[in-house]
Parts: sequence; structure tokens; C-alpha cells
Amino acid sequence: MALNNLKPAAGSVKGAGKRIGRGQGSGKGGTATKGHNGQKSRSGYSRKVGFEGGQMPLQRRVPKFGFTNINRKEYVGVNLDKLQEYVDSGRIKDTVDMAVLVENRLARRNDLVKILGRGELKAKLNVTVHKFTATAKAAIEAAGGETATL
Repeated sequence: MALNNLKPAAGSVKGAGKRIGRGQGSGKGGTATKGHNGQKSRSGYSRKVGFEGGQMPLQRRVPKFGFTNINRKEYVGVNLDKLQEYVDSGRIKDTVDMAVLVENRLARRNDLVKILGRGELKAKLNVTVHKFTATAKAAIEAAGGETATL
């Protein structure tokens, strides 16, 4: 081994590439690979998102309507037939609360949950969630269960 044989380990050094804008002798002087004149050749150039060269951008051409209520609460719906299915398979025993729903992946930890009335419920369940529809509440109580809101 001699000094003229030394090399960095393969893959450890990225190619530096050709230095641009460092004079004519470098082969990349003059316009520094940016072409002649024009907006993109200037220093400090940055294009705004959605800019279309002066043409009215799509985002401004499309009509806007409606509004978004920033105070809206989104509830995750869980139907009675899904609860009955989980009771039949043995995944739910007699109580349904947020911990049980999260464990069975019917909701996430920070979700707001609403029990909906689709399907039939035969099992006696004690359900504690954020909201119930009137039909769901009636069906749970008709089956001998209890409902409680968080």
C-alpha cells in the first residue's frame, strides 16, 4: 500500500459535481448553466406555488362557495349490528366504553364516538360513549342494557 493507492471506502463520498459559475476556464462559467436572461436566470429566483407564468392560476379561476365551520365536531359512527357482531365473536363482553372500542379498532383514542341505530342488538350491553341516536339508545335499553354519555 502506498499513498497513491489510498481511496475512500466505496459509497462513503458523494461526487462533488462540477462547480458552476467559477469562470470560463471551468467549462461552466458565463451563464452558469442557467441559459440566457429570463426570470429563472436571476439570483434569488423562487416561484410561488401554483404560479402559471402570469396566466390566472387555476386556484383563482375556480369559483368558491360554501364555508367550513371551524367548530364542527366529527363523530365516528358505530352501528348496533357491528356491536352485535363483536359480541357474537366474543370480542366484546358486557361493557362497551372507549377502551373497548379502541382495543377493537372501532375508534381511535382521541375520537368522539356516536352509536348509530342500524341493525339489531340482542346482547345486554352497558355502553358509555359521547353520543347516541334516539333509535340506538332505545334499542340498547330494550335489550336490557344501559347507556351513559361521556
